[in-house]
Amino acid sequence: MNRRPIFITALTLAAGTIAFAAEAAPVKNIVIVHGALADGSGWRKVTEILQKRGFEVTVVQEPITSLDDDVAATKRILDLQDGPSLLVGHSYGGMVITQAGNDPAVAGLVYVAALQPDKGESVLSLSSSKPAGSMDIKETKDGKYLYLDPGAFPADFAADLPKDEADFLARSQVFASKQAFSAKITETAWRTKPSWSIVATQDRAINPDLERDMAKRAGSEVTEIKASHAVFASQPQKVADIIEKAAKKASE
Repeated sequence: MNRRPIFITALTLAAGTIAFAAEAAPVKNIVIVHGALADGSGWRKVTEILQKRGFEVTVVQEPITSLDDDVAATKRILDLQDGPSLLVGHSYGGMVITQAGNDPAVAGLVYVAALQPDKGESVLSLSSSKPAGSMDIKETKDGKYLYLDPGAFPADFAADLPKDEADFLARSQVFASKQAFSAKITETAWRTKPSWSIVATQDRAINPDLERDMAKRAGSEVTEIKASHAVFASQPQKVADIIEKAAKKASE
């Protein structure tokens, strides 16, 4: 007569053990979302450092045609991972990981000189709240996309990189749709997931004080690095160290 309750209890305990094991699974997948006016190629050094440390690293090459498109591109990459993932976002990529990070497979978020929005905020609303240095942003002829003038790119985006590297970033940049910059966040992953933030103190694209304010609001663990907006390329070792630290803490 008592076999059924015991059997049910055993199943419940087993399910709880499996759930605990899933939560405690080590985070070995790093999914990087590049920012606007750039592409994923600048993350090569960080990727190689993390791979040598045993991580599986994938860089999302989102189209920046709309926030929804970029979130969908990120989720497609998350679906390919085996186990939990740490999402890393640079600049506009912070918008993307804030929305895409609600995926249950995401264990934590790392914002690298990034926007860290709350519900209802957009690139435009955040950027206008604390303007950074003047950037030579231009429109395409159809008026739908924005890009950073290649001649101004080194000083505005990557002042601490060798000129040839900054020039390559300028030539490989992905144009950003105005629609992506005006789109508002509807779900805020940092409210339920642990987060880390890198403030680039010499940033001319996003005001460093805005980066600090957003990180404080989110309760993120903050690291400040003296670097340009392209901190991921100019300080790859330091950025990789913080990502590794976040992955280990997200595994606890």
